[in-house]
This record gives sequence, structure tokens and C-alpha cells, in this order.
Amino acid sequence: MMRSIRGRLLLLAAVWLGAALLAGFLFISSLLEDFVTDRFDAEAGALADALTASLETDDEGRIELDDPPADPRFDLPLTGWYWQVQADDTVIARSGSLLDGRLQGPSGDFAGGRGIGADGAALRVLRRAVSLPDSDVPVAVIVTAPRAQIDDSLRQISRPLGIALAVLGVATALASVVQVTAGLDSLNQVRRDLSRVRAGEKDRLTLPPVSELRPLAAEINAALDQNAELLARSRQHLGNLAHSLKTPLSALANELPADHKGQALIARMDRLIGWHLRRARSAGPRMLGQRTPVRPVIDDILMVLRWPMQDKGIAARIDCPAPAAFAGERQDLEEMIGNLTDNAVKWGRSQLAITVTHGPDLTIRIEDDGPGMAETDAPRALIRGGRLDEHGASGSGLGLAIVADLAALHGGSLRLERSGLGGLAAILVLPA
Repeated sequence: MMRSIRGRLLLLAAVWLGAALLAGFLFISSLLEDFVTDRFDAEAGALADALTASLETDDEGRIELDDPPADPRFDLPLTGWYWQVQADDTVIARSGSLLDGRLQGPSGDFAGGRGIGADGAALRVLRRAVSLPDSDVPVAVIVTAPRAQIDDSLRQISRPLGIALAVLGVATALASVVQVTAGLDSLNQVRRDLSRVRAGEKDRLTLPPVSELRPLAAEINAALDQNAELLARSRQHLGNLAHSLKTPLSALANELPADHKGQALIARMDRLIGWHLRRARSAGPRMLGQRTPVRPVIDDILMVLRWPMQDKGIAARIDCPAPAAFAGERQDLEEMIGNLTDNAVKWGRSQLAITVTHGPDLTIRIEDDGPGMAETDAPRALIRGGRLDEHGASGSGLGLAIVADLAALHGGSLRLERSGLGGLAAILVLPA
């Protein structure tokens, strides 16, 4: 089954057009054949009338043809143009084209009958039974025309008719293609608008001018509004849940002595709550129709980290083209770049490099000159709680995993490599 609407419409148009043109050709050809054969029958009938008018009876009752019609077509031998007058089975007169031959056929009146000439050629036959006033002898007048000449006349008319209908069919087919393409252009516009919504270039569909598509666009806009409303509501619930859980934990941590063994359990619970809440946020519905410039987000994050960077003497090198943008919400981009940059500052010694390339995809490369990471450790660093720094700087082991989850949610990815600076290179690939 053809899955393309355009293909279905064009196929149906081609089938109906072909059937209509074929039926038209057959119908018009039938009319033309009737017209041509009627013309030949009319000529044969006129000659039969002339022959009948020339018949007379002599004093002895014999039937004679007084004045044969003069028509050069009936004088040339074996042309298929024949006439013959016979009384009973006796031929009274015949055309010169018959030579010594004789026309045979059934009795009675008929026009348009088929016969065979002396040379085997097909004939169209007209036969009339005539009664003369002074004779009781039945007289028959037979006139024939060559069927080949009739067929040639039909072919001369049918050929240009077929060409004209073929040209009409091609022109109509092209018109159908243009009509279908123009008719489906509004659907293509809806598709392009949806692509722009997904890319964050706009937040709603433009209502198309076509009345049949306006309800569809309105329903899609309503779905986008519902998506935004559900996302805002889920984030509010997550915030309320985080507050309701973390507040009792903080109170409990404050009540217990710092060296109490329960502090380790409280810290672990706090890490798990943070992980599940942030993972639930990243796995929830994504706000469509958002677009975030990358450079302002990097600048804001570096401003927040300026004191840790200053304390460690880390210099940052930023290479980010102005048009670079992320097809998503700013807070998601801040979450991803913030975690990666914070990790680079935590482990870096003196250098931090952020390189952004903007093409079919948005690639953000964050590098440091710290101790780096073995290739075999990279997969573990991207899973929940997969810390590789148990004896180093403090942390929850959630940052890289959250970045990987958020990147996957947006159709992107995160991979870890060895940096040219000597440390870790985090390569974040996102839709542009």
C-alpha cells in the first residue's frame, strides 16, 4: 500500500485520467466510424437510386438499364467500387470494374453488409430489392465500396485524435501534479513549523490559511500549551518534594553530633534524594519551542566560578561563535555546562578550555589539565553514584550522570576523552 498522500492522489488521478481518455477515444472513434461509414453508405445509396431510376422494361417484358451512371471509380478494374443489377439470378448490367465477375450475396434489403471481392478484398455492401411496375420479376441492385478505403479514412482521423488526446492527457497530468503539490504545500508548511518548534525557533504553529488544516494546527498548539503546563506543574511538585524531604534531613543532621555514625547515613540519603529528584526532572516532559544562546550561559557560569578559579589560579580560554544556540531551555543548558565546568575547575590545575562548534549539531568541548581519567573508567563515571574521587575533592558522583541523562533527553550525548591539555575532555553533543 502506497504510504505517500501525494503518491496516492497522483496514482488515482492517473488511473481516472487514463480511463477517461481511453473511454473518450473509443467513444469518439465510434462516432467517427459511424460518420465515415454513413458517408460511404450515402454515396452507395445515391448510386443505387440512380441505377433504379435508369431501369425500364421493353415491349417483350425484359428489364434493361437505359442509362448507366458515369463514375470513374466504377470503371477501374478490381477497385472494390462495384455495382450490379440482376433480375432473379440473371445479371442485367454490371460496372466495368467487375470485368466478368459477379457479386454474390444473400437476398433482401441491407446496408453496411460485409462481402468479399474477386481479389479477396473486404467490401462494404448495399443491396436493394426493386419492383418494376411492368414486371413481376424481382430485381436487385447491389453497390459495394472497398472496406480498406473506409479503414484508411478512419485511420487518418483516428491518428490526430489519439495524438490530441495524448497531449491533453500529458497536460492534464502535469496540471494534476501542480495541483496536488500546491494543495499539499500547506501540510509541508505545518511540518516546517513543527521542525522550527522542535528546534526552538518558535513556540507555536502559525495557523495555516487552509481551513481544513486550521483545526489540526490549533490542536497541535493546544498540545504544546498542555506540554508547557504539565512541565511547569511537575517542576513545581518536584521542588515541593525536595523541600519536604531535605528540610527534615537538615534538621536531623543538625541535631546529631558531627561525629555521629548517623551523619554518614544522612549524607547518603541526601545524595540519593538529590539523584532521584534531578533524574526525575531530566526524564520529565521537555519544553518545546525554546532556543538558548550558548555564550551568555558560559559567561554566567564562569562568573559564578570566578572565586574557585581565582583561588587555584586557573585561566579560562573560551572559543564560542555568537550564533551558537541550543534547541532547549536555558536551565537545562546551565545544568549540563555548569556540572562539566565545575568538574573541570575542581580537578584542573591551571587551564580550562571551552570550545563550541556550531553546525548540524552543537558540540561543547570542556577540557582541563588535571589528572584526567582512564578510558576504562569513563563508563562508570556516567552512571549513578559512579564517583572516581572517593579520596579526593568532595562530590556526590551525580554530576556527570545527570549531564548524560539530560543530553540523552534532548537527543544528544556525552562522552569522556583524554584532553590535549593533559586532563579530561568532556564532549557534549546537542541538537542545534
